[in-house]
This record gives sequence, C-alpha cells and structure tokens, in this order.
Amino acid sequence: MYKYILLDLDGTLTDSKEGIFNCLRYAFEKMNRPVPPESMLLRFIGPPLQDSFMEFCGFSREEAERGVELFRERYAPIGKFENAAAPGMPELCRRLKERGYVLALASSKPEPMCIPICERFGYTPSLDVIAGSPPTGEDWGKADVIREALRRLGLGEADKPQVLMVGDRKFDVLGARECGVDCAGVEFFGYAAPGELRDHGAVAVVQTAEELEQFILTH
Repeated sequence: MYKYILLDLDGTLTDSKEGIFNCLRYAFEKMNRPVPPESMLLRFIGPPLQDSFMEFCGFSREEAERGVELFRERYAPIGKFENAAAPGMPELCRRLKERGYVLALASSKPEPMCIPICERFGYTPSLDVIAGSPPTGEDWGKADVIREALRRLGLGEADKPQVLMVGDRKFDVLGARECGVDCAGVEFFGYAAPGELRDHGAVAVVQTAEELEQFILTH
C-alpha cells in the first residue's frame, strides 16, 4: 500500500500554461528570437527549462541560461500566479492527509517559486515537504528533486515500495524509476503526448482527481 505521495506541480497540481507561455514569449522577444508556435511552447511544460531551450530551440548553454534568466524575470513577480489549481486536487490532497497519507511536492521548478504557488492555491497545509530545484547553480533533473523529497521525508530504500510519484510527463515517470519508486500519470490538461506516460512505465494513467484518489486508496 502506498503511504507517501510525491506530487509534481505544473500540470499536476496546477494548470500553469498561461503563465509559462507568457514568460516564454517575453524571453524570446527580449532575445530577439522568433516566438515558437504554441505546439512547441507546450513542450516546455514539465522538463527543466534550460534543457528545453537547448533541446527544442537549439540554444547554446549560454543562450539557454539567458533564456531562463529572462523567463524568471517575468515569472517571479507575475507569471507564477497566471495559474489555476487543477480541478479537485486541493480537496484530494486534504482528504489524503486526513486519511494519514504523507504528501510532498517534488517539482523541477525552483523551490523559491514553488512555495508561494503552493500557498496561493491552498496546497501548503497538505504538504509535509515542498521540494524544488535549487534557484541557481546546480543542474538538477527530476530524479534529483525526487531524491531530495525522499531525503527530507526521512525515507530510505525500505520505504520505497510505499512511495508513489504523481506527475503529468515522462520526466516524472523516468525520474521516479531512476529513484526506484512507482509513478502514476495524470492527463488533466493534455500536456503529455498520447501514450507518453504509459509507454514510459507509469503504473496508472488517470484523467481526473477522482480517478487518482481511487487508484491511491486501492493500491
């Protein structure tokens, strides 16, 4: 039975598309680069931002670092709140906590940005840990964030069968696998390509908070 639930932020706890799109457009315009179509911008939701600039746009590492800097220039004061809670997820988190589950955030977003978002949308009281990536310097992948959440929860190898990661992209599934824990995929907003979550090893793929709750309570 699962006892510890790790939760992604963008695309899982919140629908962050508006803020991310607006800040990406801001960064591209400031760099005098053409703004990609929305189909390309969607691919930025989930993986580390610097990696996305390099992989999807062909930026050098230096250009990608500048892109991240400009993105955050707008995101920190404005973009992080151009966002909305995923339907039913604040209520689900409260119910799980009341049932004795231990919840933690495990997001690739810089931790100082995760904290006010969780507060704004009512998640903080349900979370024992809010773990994000370092604000600067270290190049963390999803597995690094998951390891940090496990560390702060005081969990070891023996606890991993009781841990479930919940996320909306293959990066969540692959990061969980690298850490030796299961991952359930959510398709609340359609950010993942069709079949992406299942193909990369998600133990379940759900469409609603209610379906996610049913899976957690029965496994």
